[in-house]
Amino acid sequence: MPDSRPLPRIGRHALPNRVVLAPMAGVTDRPFRALCRRLGAGLVVGEMVTSDPSLWHTRKSRLRMDHRGEPGPRAVQIAGGDAEMLAEAARLNAEMGAEIIDINMGCPAKKVCNKAAGSALLRDEALVAEILAAVVAAVAVPVTLKIRTGWCAESNNGVRVARLAEDAGIQALAVHGRHRQQRYVGEAEYDTIAAIKAAVDIPVFANGDIDSAEKARRVLDYTGADAVMVGRGAQGNPWIFREIDHYLRHGRPLPPPDDNERAWVLHGHLVALHDFYGEHMGVRIARKHLGWYLAGDARFDDTGRRALRATFNGLDSADAQCHFIDELFRHEPDTAPRRVAEAMTPDGTCAA
Repeated sequence: MPDSRPLPRIGRHALPNRVVLAPMAGVTDRPFRALCRRLGAGLVVGEMVTSDPSLWHTRKSRLRMDHRGEPGPRAVQIAGGDAEMLAEAARLNAEMGAEIIDINMGCPAKKVCNKAAGSALLRDEALVAEILAAVVAAVAVPVTLKIRTGWCAESNNGVRVARLAEDAGIQALAVHGRHRQQRYVGEAEYDTIAAIKAAVDIPVFANGDIDSAEKARRVLDYTGADAVMVGRGAQGNPWIFREIDHYLRHGRPLPPPDDNERAWVLHGHLVALHDFYGEHMGVRIARKHLGWYLAGDARFDDTGRRALRATFNGLDSADAQCHFIDELFRHEPDTAPRRVAEAMTPDGTCAA
């Protein structure tokens, strides 16, 4: 059955649907955000940015903070462990055009947790409350929070943290259905998300293992959450946002993209990466995205995918990568790995 509940709001921002792109370091750059928004994401969140402004001069930080030309609301995620520094980072990002500030308390990466940031903060509820109060007070734009269910199975404190968030003025809460020690291993659990939704009145976004429209519907029904947040399920599959939205609205699946659309989207994504990063860096970043696209392409078996990835990873120019996409959809799947390789010369240019 279609979901007849009012769509969620984050402060003054009414979301157009119930599907949100999760912030992912090294993935949700401006080209990918634009693509996912175009294919149905109701909200996109940028890559995690450190709360230390002294590090914002690096090329990586400048690219992560680049939201030029993006429609609103522009959501920026900040990470750190010092309340005063996070508040200042929020204020500076708001001055630069951020319309939503998201605080990361969910990242399980060691290099983040070792600095008492990300999901490591969940071990110190007093510090959580201090950070949330400081950031909310620092900006006029709405502040959201992303958490895990807890630090470990023995300290599943997601409900308590959610109540702290609501009391501090957080406008929406995204919950990944794993504790930190699980990282991304095993299956996400949704009981804690359901308990959190029952405990607070702010919008709750369910995150973790959302990889299909049917799964999104089941998770929303089970948890009562207001929206789903899709992370790894969108890698190589940006169509998942419109598929989920269509299923939630109409109760029936949307046909998958045909080969013409897949070719058009892949080609456009590569060109956007080359333009955004420059050819040298863009070519290298494109390799992981092409690997994700191939992983979800049912036309090829594992052997074919490995051969195609090997060919693509050997290409060193933007033109060659775009030519690869043309060749990929020009041949029958059983001959494509061989014929694509034959169409590319060893030095990474296009064969005559």
